[in-house]
Order: sequence, then structure tokens, then C-alpha cells
Amino acid sequence: MATKVQQKSDKITPWGGINFVMDKFDAYLGSEIDSFLGLRSTAVGYQYSEIIRAIVCVFLCGGSAIENLNTHLKEYLSDGPHTRVPSADTVLRGISELATENISYTAEKSGITYDFNTASRLNELLVRLLIATGQLVPGKSYDVDFDHMFLKAEKYDAKRTYKHFDGYRPGVVTVGGLIVYVENADGNTNVRFMQAETLRRFFELMKSLGIGIRSFRADCGSYSEDIVKVVAKYADRFYIRAERYEGLYGKATRRSGWTRAEIGFQKCELQSFPFDGFGEVKHCRSVVQRQRIGKGEELDIFDGEYAYRSILTNDWDKDDEGIVLHYNDRGASEQVFDVQNNDFGWAHLPKSFMNENTVFMLLTAIAANFYRFIVSLPLMAFLFGVEATSRVKRFVFRFVTVPAKWVRTARQNVLNIYSERPYDLFFAHG
Repeated sequence: MATKVQQKSDKITPWGGINFVMDKFDAYLGSEIDSFLGLRSTAVGYQYSEIIRAIVCVFLCGGSAIENLNTHLKEYLSDGPHTRVPSADTVLRGISELATENISYTAEKSGITYDFNTASRLNELLVRLLIATGQLVPGKSYDVDFDHMFLKAEKYDAKRTYKHFDGYRPGVVTVGGLIVYVENADGNTNVRFMQAETLRRFFELMKSLGIGIRSFRADCGSYSEDIVKVVAKYADRFYIRAERYEGLYGKATRRSGWTRAEIGFQKCELQSFPFDGFGEVKHCRSVVQRQRIGKGEELDIFDGEYAYRSILTNDWDKDDEGIVLHYNDRGASEQVFDVQNNDFGWAHLPKSFMNENTVFMLLTAIAANFYRFIVSLPLMAFLFGVEATSRVKRFVFRFVTVPAKWVRTARQNVLNIYSERPYDLFFAHG
């Protein structure tokens, strides 16, 4: 049977749902951004809020690069009655304008100089916007997770990492999957080098904005006396994976009275004892988890009949199993890197220098946090099947991708959405 095609000249956008996102962005974040960063233009130029909103729209419409503004999105996003959308070139210029100089540190032993980029203003803005949306509340305390990633980036100033590719080594702090701090560094930097100063800057930022730190969790990349001293000063409780060393192995193997448990559907044994490995870090304990090694399994830390894992903590209230379970909850924070790489552009950094790419990473962290705010709104899960843990692709398919057209009727701008899905209810209650 022949198919008849009628071509209409009506300007219909295929991304009707993004209008709701832009409205919410303007309502919650727009004035906060321009108030904090200042006006970029006093005439007809684009403000920083419009630049950041454009970045949000790129990734929440399923784009993968800023250039998608010019190739696919700008003509549709500009249809709204009060919407101005900058070009990709304007967005990239805005990123360069927000870049700050790197800080250089020289290692005492090797004499090698490493660059860090703290982007302090944008990191403060990142937290302020989470406060603006109510995702963080001053006066409350939170569990924070810290981790590093080695980010592949074939850029002019990228350095060779131990993973045998060129790139950067950002350190990222998260709260329940929300990014609250990003500090970038040369890819050849050891994860512990100047980490204490990185964490001190983060803790002071949170303190200045009235956000408390209930607990701090990190892997063995933070297992160092100078780092633990800083963490202990600011966090009520900390849980840090211990690095392998023979003294711990000897203590663990000589002890009796192990407690049996099942954690993560795997049987193990638990034991704890006072920790005195760091001279100036007091009142801590090592919680050791051991698991019998089966045939074909690799050893985790120590050779022998068991694989041993240890957590350094100053928490004497939880039992051994409670400590391990609380530490294991940080596993969700590691998913943030996957989300940022694949959903928010970190795998394809747009600029040639680390300080500018750090700005991009922070602006897309703002986009990711705002996305978490949108998908957590009432009725989103019930009406559209998009949950707080859904990836961006699901949100694009189920909510953003819908034909729509702006019309002027009865002296009002009305968005006509061509769908049986209950967008009217969501817009009314969103």
C-alpha cells in the first residue's frame, strides 16, 4: 500500500519537553548564576545563565557535544517566547572567560612541578546552586565521598598517566550522587600529592556555606597521615580504605575471635582493633574483613589463605559489619564518573587546556545536578516512568522527545504538545 506524505511548514520542535526544563532552570538557577558570576553583558549579549542553560539543554536533549547547538538544537530551542539561545561559539567563549590560572606545586623529592586547577568560584557556584534547588540544605550534615579518575584527553597540556594514556586526573567529591566539588590536576600526578590541600579547600568551602560533613569516605588513595589529619579535623566520622602493609597483615592473622557475616551475598569474617599506625592520628580503629580464597580467585591484598581488606575509621559506635556496610555505600559514587563521561560530555572535552576544560567539567556537573533535581520532581516517575536513578537517555525518550509548537492565542503564549501523555498535569504540578 502506498504511503502518502504531506509536508507542513509549521515550525514544530521535536524536543517539546525541554521547555519545561528551561522554565525550571530560569526559576531556580538563572538569577543565582548571574548574581554570583556577574553580568557578562550589559547590552544584548548573552549572560552566563543563558550559556549554562544552553549546555544543560544540549545534554538533556541527547546531544554529546557543544557543537550540537549549531547542528541540531539552536533553531528549535529559540522558538520559545522568552528564550535566547547562544551559538556553540558563544558558549565556548564563555567557558574560556570563566577559566582561572593553574596552581603549580613542586614535589620536594623529585623536583617535578605539577599543575592543579581549583576553579574556586565555579566550585562555590556549584554548591550554591544545589542550595538553590534544595538538594543541599545549610545547617544539615551529609555523607561525602571522594575519589579520583584518570580522564583520557588528547589535549595540548595533557600529561601521560600511569594507565598509559594522556589526560587529566580530576578529584571529585559527591554527596549521594550529586557532584559538590571538582578539582583538576595533571594526569601524571600521584593521587596523594597535595590531596590534603584539595580536601582542605573543599571542607572550608562547605563550612563557609553552612554545610556540615557527617562522614567522609574514600579509597586507599587517601590513606596517608597528612590527608587523614585534615579529614579528621573537618568530618565527624571518616572511613578510608587502608593500603596494604605487613604490620596490618601480621596483626590480622594473629587475632582470634573473628565474627562471621554475609555482605554483598558473600560470606566473610570481620575483626577490628585499635589503630596506631599514624603518630598524630588518635582514637582510630582498623576494621578488617577477610574472605576465604577459592580456586581461581585472585588475591585482593595479602597472600595466604584469605584475602584481607581493611578500613581505617574513627567510628567506635558502629559494629564491624556496620562499618563495612557504610563504607560500601560509597560504591554508588563511582557511578558518577560513568554518568559524566557518557551522559555529560567528560569523555569529549572541548578545549585545549586544562583550566578551560575544568570549567567545562564544572558546568556539566551543574547540568548533571540539575538533571537529578528534575527527575526527582513529583509525578515524574508516576506519569513518565523516569526515576531519580534513570540515565539521561531514558529521560530524553520518555519526556523530552515530544512534538510541540508555540502559538499565540488570547494574548498568551501557549505550548501545544502533540501527545497523549499527561504533560498538562506535569506542567501544572511540576
